[in-house]
Amino acid sequence: MTDSSTPLVNADYLAPVNTQTWVNGRHNVRCVKVIHETWDVRTFCFMAEQPVMFFFKPGQFVTLELEIENKQVMRSYTISSSPSVPYSFSISVKRVAGGEVSNWLHDNLTVGSELAVHGPVGNFNCIDFPSDKVLLLSGGVGITPVMSMARWWFDTNADVDITFIHSARSPRDVIYPRELDHMASRLDNFGLYLIVERMENGLPWQGYRGYLDAAKLDMISPDFMEREIFCCGPAPYMKAVKALLQSRGFDMSHYHEESFGETPVSAVEDAIEQAEVALAEAEAVNQEDLLRVEFLGSGKSVQVTAGETLHTAAAKLDVMIPKACGMGICGTCKVMVKSGETQMDHNGGITDDDVEEGYVLSCCTVPKSDVVIEY
Repeated sequence: MTDSSTPLVNADYLAPVNTQTWVNGRHNVRCVKVIHETWDVRTFCFMAEQPVMFFFKPGQFVTLELEIENKQVMRSYTISSSPSVPYSFSISVKRVAGGEVSNWLHDNLTVGSELAVHGPVGNFNCIDFPSDKVLLLSGGVGITPVMSMARWWFDTNADVDITFIHSARSPRDVIYPRELDHMASRLDNFGLYLIVERMENGLPWQGYRGYLDAAKLDMISPDFMEREIFCCGPAPYMKAVKALLQSRGFDMSHYHEESFGETPVSAVEDAIEQAEVALAEAEAVNQEDLLRVEFLGSGKSVQVTAGETLHTAAAKLDVMIPKACGMGICGTCKVMVKSGETQMDHNGGITDDDVEEGYVLSCCTVPKSDVVIEY
């Protein structure tokens, strides 16, 4: 007979959990699994050497730090897994013809490979825009962030009514088909609708054909005007979806899309042209208009004109601050401002806590006075 005063659990049997929690920054990880999703898409699963709980908001992304042909390359990829499986995270990558990073990952990243990642960051997520009715729209490999959201709601038994519309080129290009079918079969409030652009010989298909248009949207989701919409896919796909919703009078404050990647060629060309103009006009600049930027790590400083970024200042001194997107999205170029006034125009690549501590993203921050940077 058990004495009611005796503890049911002996504290000696409880071991403390010495687990770190993922925070925005640079982390070393190891590839632990590679999954062939389709003929040209692979999922790479990562863990840390010491247990780390990879908490993030479904829909956010990380930036991989890679060395390809003896040069550092940064590239951002959405996390396709869910934070409900916290000790690992995954990205799903489509092999793109001529794509430097995607081809390198498919050909070289194997189980046991180690690399550094930066993140997680991103404003495109389902936590910051909660709703009990959502419409997930994706095209191609753009399915990854909305799949992370769907997995999160499924794993946490969330009371969310989900309509999931995915567009692919052909039946063999549909990513995660078995898992999507499983979720739809287990949840009454999960509607799955697949659309393929074209058919292929020998592949059966019972879904929609063509493209997502007004007729299909009305048929699949007649109440889409009442839903929070999350959209991701190739730029033409998102442009078409946005135009469709606007033509129907949808309240676009309830529309969210993901858009990031390497800096567009046009932006690079503009930067080169601006540099050439700046060089030609350098001697005409009024010295009183110049601002001084100092980098503590190197002990170097340089004068810049109004509107030049901290990253530009660093480049003039050969101070190499890692950068991936160049648009304030990926968070790779974060630096600490020790003194002085700056102005930052970012796109979600930095947290409010980091800003409060004095961090900025050098690619989209300009000095408003003489500044000192800890880098």
